[in-house]
Amino acid sequence: MATAAPKKKATSTQYEAVIGLETHCQLNTETKIFSPVSTAFGTPPNTNISAICLGYPGVLPVLNEKVLEYAVKAGLALNCKIAPYSKFDRKQYFYPDLPKNYQISQYDLPIAEHGWLEIEVVEKPGDEPMRKKIGITRLHMEEDAGKLVHAGSDRLAGSTHSLVDFNRAGVPLLEIVSEPDIRTGAEAAEYGQELRRIMRYLGISDGNMQEGSLRCDVNISVRPVGQEEFGTKVEIKNMNSFSAIQKAIDYEIERQIKCLETGEKIAQETRLWEEGSQKTISMRSKEGSSDYRYFPEPDLPPIEVSVEQMNQWKGELPELPAQKRHRYEEELELSAYDARVLTDDREIAEYFESAIAQNANPKQVANWLMGDIAAYLNSEKLTIGEIALKPPILAELVNLIDQGTISGKIAKEILPELLTTAIDSLQKFVESKGMIQISDTGELEKIIDKILSENADKVEQFRNGKTKLQGFFVGQIMKETSGRADPKLTNQLLGKKLKG
Repeated sequence: MATAAPKKKATSTQYEAVIGLETHCQLNTETKIFSPVSTAFGTPPNTNISAICLGYPGVLPVLNEKVLEYAVKAGLALNCKIAPYSKFDRKQYFYPDLPKNYQISQYDLPIAEHGWLEIEVVEKPGDEPMRKKIGITRLHMEEDAGKLVHAGSDRLAGSTHSLVDFNRAGVPLLEIVSEPDIRTGAEAAEYGQELRRIMRYLGISDGNMQEGSLRCDVNISVRPVGQEEFGTKVEIKNMNSFSAIQKAIDYEIERQIKCLETGEKIAQETRLWEEGSQKTISMRSKEGSSDYRYFPEPDLPPIEVSVEQMNQWKGELPELPAQKRHRYEEELELSAYDARVLTDDREIAEYFESAIAQNANPKQVANWLMGDIAAYLNSEKLTIGEIALKPPILAELVNLIDQGTISGKIAKEILPELLTTAIDSLQKFVESKGMIQISDTGELEKIIDKILSENADKVEQFRNGKTKLQGFFVGQIMKETSGRADPKLTNQLLGKKLKG
């Protein structure tokens, strides 16, 4: 009797993940969404509060107009359809840091829907980026809750306790919900970063995950490749970096695949990412939207955005990161890598564009910005706007190198001073320091003849086959000229004389 062939073990290539992100973006308005109280971060607990954000009886919320402006601009930047008519709703739930026991949010008529953003994912260093559009389901306005501080064990009472800070209650948020178009942890991390870039370019949020200004929750399920029906959805919270988002998703994909392979049921639940153990852990079963008992907010009127107002806000949008990346590659012929680095921060991109407007070579300007200048900014923890080196001087530096007035070596020597000391003219600066490159053929030949005559024995060795000695002679010439000899011309003249 023939025995059955052993069953093959399933592999991760037989499954695919279906991932969507819910992102809460804290807006950088001066006051809260419904009350004229400061939104400043880092103030003492429970000082930025009012009767409105604490939900005292009889108080009435008033929408901060800046929040509406920022929401519409974000929706436009994400290619969403802006609703001409939307409204606020009450989302009912109890939690200790929610003082009203409900949250003012938007439910069935959000301010923006049906958009998309483009991400670029690089699988391996050196690869061309893979471009992909991720759909945006909706974008809506809402208020933030407060913050619980878990103080741990109370030695006197012998029990655990938590403290609540209501400073964050009522801070304006945009909740941005993606379509389930994401398939890997790398795509999810890049989606989050691109979303943050857009918010920063718009100037509506600082996007600092460490301070809670940008918070991402992941919804993830796994299904066999080719299956249309989604698997059981699991939510992951408590990720405070894009690296954590990627690692949490990668872990959860493997966990769910193992469940499917062993026949274990995947629970619909909320899980937390535990950084120390590098794994997700169960937190609670997941609620459905019906648990929140939404109904229209009775204290706020509906919102109507006129065509004129929307066109005005649309006209105020800057060129966005993806648009800049495409332009840098197509018009300036920069690599995809260079374009990504330069456009990651709006201030860097504007500095770069200001420098190349002075007719400096874009690739050379990019090299300085991504190399020595970036290293200095990182080590000193400065922004590009805080250094003394302004775009016109960087452009002049690149042009003087191209013209042969100074060498790249001289440029690197003077850069530290340029980064800390403002000057009006680089040409005058290098002339005053006697650092102009020697490019006169006659002058260089005299110096080369002097070096060769002082090292006649090594000239003989070179002519007998030790050609590597040319580097020795170049070094001596550079020493004699304090590094001012034109390297290219020096090598040409030296080579002719050594070969006799």
